Amino acid sequence: MKAIPKTLSWKVLAALLALALTAAACGSDAETTTTEAEVENSESATDADDGDEPTAEDDGDEPTAEDDGDEPTEDATSSTGELEIFSWWTSGSEDTALQALISAFQAGAPNADIINGAVSGGGGANAQAVLATRIQGNDLPDTWQSGPGGRLTPYLEADVIRPVTEVYDDAGFRDTMPAGLIESLSVDGEIYAVATGAHRGNNLWYNKALLDGAGVDAPAGDYTNEQFLADLATLDAAGVTGLCLGANQAFAVDELFENILLGVVGPEGWAALRDGDRSWDDPEVREAAEIFGQVLDYVDPDASALTWDQAILRLADGTCAFNSMGDWAYGELINSGAVDNEDFGYVNQPGTDGVFMLVVDAFVVAKDTPNWDLAKVWLTEMGQPETQLEFNIAKGASPVRNDVDTSALPPYQQGAADALAADATALSIVHHGEPAFQTVMSEAVTIFAQTKDVEQFVQALASA
Repeated sequence: MKAIPKTLSWKVLAALLALALTAAACGSDAETTTTEAEVENSESATDADDGDEPTAEDDGDEPTAEDDGDEPTEDATSSTGELEIFSWWTSGSEDTALQALISAFQAGAPNADIINGAVSGGGGANAQAVLATRIQGNDLPDTWQSGPGGRLTPYLEADVIRPVTEVYDDAGFRDTMPAGLIESLSVDGEIYAVATGAHRGNNLWYNKALLDGAGVDAPAGDYTNEQFLADLATLDAAGVTGLCLGANQAFAVDELFENILLGVVGPEGWAALRDGDRSWDDPEVREAAEIFGQVLDYVDPDASALTWDQAILRLADGTCAFNSMGDWAYGELINSGAVDNEDFGYVNQPGTDGVFMLVVDAFVVAKDTPNWDLAKVWLTEMGQPETQLEFNIAKGASPVRNDVDTSALPPYQQGAADALAADATALSIVHHGEPAFQTVMSEAVTIFAQTKDVEQFVQALASA
């Protein structure tokens, strides 16, 4: 591979590390049969950095998507005949889904060797930290898990990913994937990733037996925050823990606030906040913060020790009644043996009916991978209808293609797929915002969870 500057700008490194701190979408600390790259393996890459402080010569502009720079050099290094696939999918349902992608790739490239570089732990934070170190050490995997929007920014600024537009053109993906999704994966007319599926982030899951035992009606459409808080109070009075939360991973707490906020401001208000057209000290943001603080009063006392998947399993086993989490939770619930609409139910987060909080996993390709031909097969097979179906059945997500027969999906996922096609969409900030803002938001949420100081909270967001 072509060498990357040994000392990347601090700005780019900070953005990469911000991704590590705010990595979400669905990683876990669960044991897995997947071959995993250990966090300690990054030490050799760290050793490659001599620790020199950046000099004045290092402070120039970083290459961006607008810079022509050097084109990817496919023939700079001959193909190794192997493809390293880097992700943080290691929980039970995630690993099953990843294996579906790998099997599809093997069918398309039967002679290729696969290095599964999945890194467990930290809800993806460990993997992002390893990846940041590998970028600094010029030891990139061929392809790695990323996403739309702000998740692409650090890699573009570091000039380490290549356009994959030709895959879309050759495979016909432009005609079968949502234009808005493709736009969120694009910069300056070039597309930089292929999506595996779309998760809905604004789900409220509940244990049916616990609600019934406490005399709480199962939530239905148009469920409001007032009803939610009243139900939490009723559960508390009955001695039932109201809300499961995997607060050991910051993204789970951030996502709880994000979902509450969406329910207050709506999709247009959400877009205005994302685009900087609305201040974060807006009265509706304050209202959402007030509700957030009240909801936190009913959180599982063990939340700080739990990962997101451990929290959803506590809902499955009857330890607590509700959980606000994206629909990757569905795969974990089914994988645990819980039965849809018997053991658990689900509803949109209060106030978010008709809105699909978009959380998308996608894969990018290293700019100068010697295995571009294999990477093209990987991305092409990933986007095929049968692969999208098998992957998303396991992952609990919705296929992003519009020509997939979703009748084989479980009832929840059929409904989610229909919602993806019909509802307004809101791109998650927790998962796909600009890394610098994500860091500020996550720190502000952490402090607010302790202080419940609304004014301090909204001012921190407004000043980001």
